[in-house]
Amino acid sequence: MNILTIEHNSGRSVPEWIGKTPDTKVPPRVRLRVFNAHDGICHISDRKIRPGDKWELEHIKRLKDGGENRESNLAPALIDFHQEKTNAENTLQAKEDRIRKKHLGIKSGRSQWPCGKNKPFKKLMSGKVVRR
Repeated sequence: MNILTIEHNSGRSVPEWIGKTPDTKVPPRVRLRVFNAHDGICHISDRKIRPGDKWELEHIKRLKDGGENRESNLAPALIDFHQEKTNAENTLQAKEDRIRKKHLGIKSGRSQWPCGKNKPFKKLMSGKVVRR
């Protein structure tokens, strides 16, 4: 088993933290080590994180893309920049998924009900379907 060691600021090496599951919360001691390893600079904006700024740890390689929940894959990021980046990644991923499904001939989960604005049928309040 290959265990990476992280150089601690006191000069001694400590074993790298690895989460047991992708949802495992990062302990405060590891959060501080990651912050110090990156000199308190936001991984996304390259801006120094100042006292009072809200920040969180970001996975450098997303878990969805095969990244691991481990210390060497974490970096500090200001919350606003992190949310913006995550939203952009999720939007792109959704588009890629839609295109892939279309190419594979997989239909969306939408109802194939024959009623609608431009359809030849309409549904009455009673639930009965009639031709327009």
